[in-house]
This record gives sequence, structure tokens and C-alpha cells, in this order.
Amino acid sequence: MDHLLAAVDLGSNSFRLSIGRVVEENGTRHIFQIDRLKETVRLAAGLNSAKLLSDEAIERAINVLERFGERLRSFHPDRVRAVATNTFRVARNVPDFLPRAEAALGFPIEVIAGREEARLIYTGVSHTLPITTERRLVIDIGGGSTEVIIGKGDEPVLMSSLYMGCVSYSQKFFPDGVIDAYAMKTAELAARREFEVITKPYRKLGWAEAFGSSGTAKALYAILTDGRLSQNGITREGLSRLKQKLIRAGRVIPDDLPGIKLERADVLTGGLAIMSAFFDEFEVDFMRPGEGALRLGVLVDLSGREKASDRRDQSVKVFMKRYNVDIRQAARVKRYALTLFDRLFPDSNPQDEVRHTLSWAADLHEVGMSIAQAGYHKHSSYILHHADMPGFSRVDQAGLALLVLAHNGKLGKAQSLIRNREQWMAILCLRLAVLLCRRREDVPGQPLTVSVKGNSIVATINRKWISNHPLTDFSLHSEEAEWNKAGFDFKLIPV
Repeated sequence: MDHLLAAVDLGSNSFRLSIGRVVEENGTRHIFQIDRLKETVRLAAGLNSAKLLSDEAIERAINVLERFGERLRSFHPDRVRAVATNTFRVARNVPDFLPRAEAALGFPIEVIAGREEARLIYTGVSHTLPITTERRLVIDIGGGSTEVIIGKGDEPVLMSSLYMGCVSYSQKFFPDGVIDAYAMKTAELAARREFEVITKPYRKLGWAEAFGSSGTAKALYAILTDGRLSQNGITREGLSRLKQKLIRAGRVIPDDLPGIKLERADVLTGGLAIMSAFFDEFEVDFMRPGEGALRLGVLVDLSGREKASDRRDQSVKVFMKRYNVDIRQAARVKRYALTLFDRLFPDSNPQDEVRHTLSWAADLHEVGMSIAQAGYHKHSSYILHHADMPGFSRVDQAGLALLVLAHNGKLGKAQSLIRNREQWMAILCLRLAVLLCRRREDVPGQPLTVSVKGNSIVATINRKWISNHPLTDFSLHSEEAEWNKAGFDFKLIPV
């Protein structure tokens, strides 16, 4: 295997594009980054008090995404993953902005949850570090959020995402660029209050080494070492010296800070205050910069999906165990649902997202049974929509929750949420599979087949088989009526 993958990281401060060449040798994957683009967008700076993005910030983002889209024009959709972070999570007008952003980029954009962002950050950092059995502490101070992770090997153990970042703190505590001791102390105390919520379990678990990921950590490392404020790495003493230097100057003066990049000057103080608070609250004295980051984590995760080691599959297995899912029943439903789907779409790839979502939905459609049997499909959908599921973006979880919600009961409750024909057909296959497997026994042969042309659905049922299954016969006729109410022409034909 030797091919290209692309990751797009839409952060609150910068947008980044990384293209990696994946090479597999002796069963081990290596990702070599061959092209990178980075543009400072300051999306978080465009948020007003009502959590609405300004037109200017949106236009800046669209212009950058159009340039990224040109670079990615020859890529297959399966080899590009675009993820959006905190500002996309909190901006109230993202539903209006997101379609324009996707059209400009030319690929879907996943708005990922904070813990998923933390997982991908750790994946990226660990990919660049030597193998060890010791635990590592990683912090990533972004434009609008800060992720803190403890991991061992390639696996994160503790993950947190806190609502503070270098852009938001710079705007809040240093709005006019003026730096004094009071403003710096106030910003540090505010950050310490955020960290206090998570400090205890992190200290209890412990770590051997600390690493800083992404722009803030890299900027501080360059300024401290190039300016001889620290001999090696990011240190508590070095951070203190830098704070005192900035307070004496009264503002960030790039010419006086060797190693600083001009686009980092306006957000340096907010990031410095958060990092200083982190060092104090976690009692860290020394930190190394981590070369990997969110975008590398996305590339590693994307390459794993191609090798059938999709982290989402692992999450599904964990959920099946956590919610005591009937494994045999889930397997029956999945087998039958995928058989029906593959006959409707004979040219589909086993890794196609809708097919994959159907497979997960079959595995997890009964997780809500752990709450109550009555209305279990609604409970299942709620769990899958809101739970922390590593590897799943919000879009992934919404699609999964939709299929599970619609697999039982009336179709009307989900009709407005269904986006395309493939989702309709996945729901059809899942509903029929659940209906046929209601007795929780294997269904011999293939008593039912289905074909679809336009809005016409023809379900063909073995006449002899259905005569021996009156409950299934009744249920299929009810299904016929339900699909007709949804605007389809559903016909059940015994043969």
C-alpha cells in the first residue's frame, strides 16, 4: 500500500491541510507528510456575544477553503477527512455556514466533539514519538478550546476538552493588546479554575513526560529557546521570564521576541496565560513540543479505516458490551439487513459510509433496551446521538442515531431528517431485517427480497413461508401501509 490521504483541520485560529503518503512495510504503516498548507483565519475572533459568526469571518473561511479545495480536487472522497473544532461547535449560525463551507472545500466537514478532538490529538502526537510503556501527558491549546490527555502507547486513557483557547483568552483579558500584571494574573486564575475540574484524576493517574501540541506550544518553545529564556523545551522558569518581559514591554513586540511568527503575536498572551496556569495547576516543570497534532491524528485514523481497523468498529463493540446487547440477535439483523442492502446496491463498496452506518445500526439498535423495552428505539437513538463514541464525528453519530430511530415504529418521526435515497434504503433494509428476525431465531433461506425503482418498493415474499408466519404477514402489511404514508408505493407480493 502506497497512496495519498488528506486531512483538513478547521481550527478556531488556523485552518490546516496536510497530505500524507501512506507506506506499509512488513505490516507496519508509516505516514510521510508530503504537503502542508496553513492559513490564519481567526474564526473564533469573529464570534460575537450572541455566538454568531460575523460575515467577515465567514468570508475569510470560505476563501481559504476554496484554496484548499483546489489542492484536493483530484482526491477521492474516501481519502479526505475534514474536521472542524470548537468554533464550529459553539457558533449558532454554523448550520447556515456549513453548506457553503463544504461547497467551497468540495468535501464533507465533520464537526467533532471535544473528546474526539482530544483522541485525535493524542493519536497524532503518539504517532511521532518512540514506543514506550510509560504514560504521557499531552496538552493542546487551540484558538477556542484546550485539550488535555493522558495516554499510554497509542491509546488515550484520560481525555478532557475545556472551553478556553488562545484567541478567546487574548480577546477577553487583553482586548486592546495591552499587557499588565493584573490582566495576566486574572487570565491565569481564570484558566486555573478551568483546570481545577480535571486536575485530581490526572494527578492520581500520573505521567512520566509532558508534551505540548500545536501552535501555542510550538510558539512558546521557539520564543523561549531562541530568546534564551529557556535552555531546552518549555519550562516553568522560562514561562515566568517571558511573562515578566511582556509585562515590562506592555504589549507583544515581535522584534523583541526571537522565534515568534507574526500571525501568532495577537494571540500569544492568551496562550501564555493558559500554559502558565497549566504548569502551576498540574505541577509541571518541563515540557517538550509534540510534533504530531490533530491533522496527523486524522491521517492516522483515516489510514486505519482503510485497513479495517476503524476506531469506530472498536467503539461499537464497547457499546454492545456496555449495554448488554444480544450479540446473536444483532448478528442476525445485520446479516439480513446487509444482504438486502447489497442487492439494492450491487456496486457498493463494503466501506461505503451508508453501508457501514447500517452495519453499526444493526449492532446497536437495541442499546435502548437497557432503559426500557417500550419505545426502546427512541432510547437507543438518544444514547447514540449524545454519548461519547471515540472515532465518531457528530455527523457520524447523527446518521447512526437516525437509522436506529427510524428502524421501528412510525416513519414520520424521522422523515424530515432523512437526507438522501441511500439513507431511505438503509432504513428500509433495517426495518425489514428487524421484522423478519422478531422471533430471535435464524431465518432459513431468503424468504423475502426487495427491489426499488424510484419511489416504488416491491417486497416479494415466499407464499408458503408467509402462510406459516401469520404475525410476520400482519407486520409486513403494516409496514406496507407505513411506507405508503411516507410517500412511497410499497407493494407486498407473495410468490
